[in-house]
Amino acid sequence: MSHTAWTRAHLPSLAGRQAIVTGANSGLGLETAVGLAAAGAHLVLACRSPERSSAALAELRRRVPGASAELMRLDLSDLASVRAFADQYGGRRLDILVNNAGVMALPYATTKDGFELQIGTNHLGHFALTGLLLPRLLATPGARVVTVASIAHRAASGFALDDLHWQQRPYNKAQAYACSKLANLLFSLELDRRLRAAGHGLIAVAAHPGYAATNIGLNTADGERNALEKLAIRIGNALFAQSAAGGALPSLRAAGDPAVRGGEYYGPRGLFQFVGAPVKVGHHPRAGDPELARRLWQQSEQVTGLRYL
Repeated sequence: MSHTAWTRAHLPSLAGRQAIVTGANSGLGLETAVGLAAAGAHLVLACRSPERSSAALAELRRRVPGASAELMRLDLSDLASVRAFADQYGGRRLDILVNNAGVMALPYATTKDGFELQIGTNHLGHFALTGLLLPRLLATPGARVVTVASIAHRAASGFALDDLHWQQRPYNKAQAYACSKLANLLFSLELDRRLRAAGHGLIAVAAHPGYAATNIGLNTADGERNALEKLAIRIGNALFAQSAAGGALPSLRAAGDPAVRGGEYYGPRGLFQFVGAPVKVGHHPRAGDPELARRLWQQSEQVTGLRYL
């Protein structure tokens, strides 16, 4: 592609394609869904809260008149909900799966299955979802799995496979988030390796939004974010962040650009990958460690009870 900045207008027609976006009720997920719907795809908005997601569906239809879209309930912090979602989706074709939903820097809590909430939601829920939907993806020529990571993966100094759920160490919510985002990248790159080894054409690719003004930092499981933290987040969003629409561009490029290849990683091209048009970017060397990725995959299979590839 030329040096022209990639925008949503570069997306080819996605008419006839089926896409699932997790966490599509707000922020990056909603903007990703809007972009894919505008290109003609049929969208499944996979969200935890029916109330909040119905408002998102109305917003999508307002912004993309005539959009083809539907809501389906999905709680990534509950493996029974993930299985129910995959069962409900059934045997339909699936061209694009965007593993976007996430929680960030929460006080210690566990999922329904006993996982630490951030690794459980951000990584293990998506690991299970991808595996359960894999037969549909493999049956659809040219399909893609886009996993949304974060520049925060570079800060993951506490990534301990023998204590993934922080039962043996003092809990650090920022480190737990960074580790969950490192897990997203390890997963995406290992998925690509396994697909290639098996001779499948399915594309596994990762993206990150840079520093985007969304409400992920403001939302906590129990509303425990204090007024000072909220103020700091809002000031940071106002001064340094790009819009949620800008933050969604790397995911949209990963999902729709014909030039994208498996194993790539897309993010903003600006300083520190904070803002800017989406380009292919580098990641921390740890994210590319195949042995670490293999062990994480193995452990993810064990705790979710789901084996694939």
